Amino acid sequence: MGSSFKGFDLFGSGAHRFVVGKQGRRLLSLATVSGLVTDSGTLEFGDRETRVEVRGGLVAASESALWVLRDAIVAQGVSTVDSGVLEDQYGHQWSTMKLLSFEPQGAVVHGRTVSLGYVAWFGVLLSG
Repeated sequence: MGSSFKGFDLFGSGAHRFVVGKQGRRLLSLATVSGLVTDSGTLEFGDRETRVEVRGGLVAASESALWVLRDAIVAQGVSTVDSGVLEDQYGHQWSTMKLLSFEPQGAVVHGRTVSLGYVAWFGVLLSG
C-alpha cells in the first residue's frame, strides 16, 4: 500500500515519512492573553487544526523528471484546489486535508539519479 493525496502518488518516488502535529484543545494562560503575569488560570480556544507533515525526497531519472514530480505536489497547494484524503503508507487517513505549504530542503543532488529533499505541510482548516 502506498501513500497518496486525493489518490495521487505524490511521494512514492523516494523515501518519506508522515508526522502528525499537536492535537487536542488550544489552551493559553490568562497571563499570556492579558499581558499581566499575576493573572492565573487558563483559557480554552477550541480544538487545534489538524496538521500532518510529510518529509521525504523526490527521486527521478533526470532533472526535468524531478521538476514534474515537484510541480505535481506544488499544484495541489493552489488556493482554488479542493481538499482531499491524505493517506500514509500504513493506511492511516486524514480527510478534508489541504496542502498548506511545500518547501524544498537543500539543493538538487545529481548522481545516478536526481533527488530533492522536501517538507510538505497538510492541514484541515477550521476556518474553511
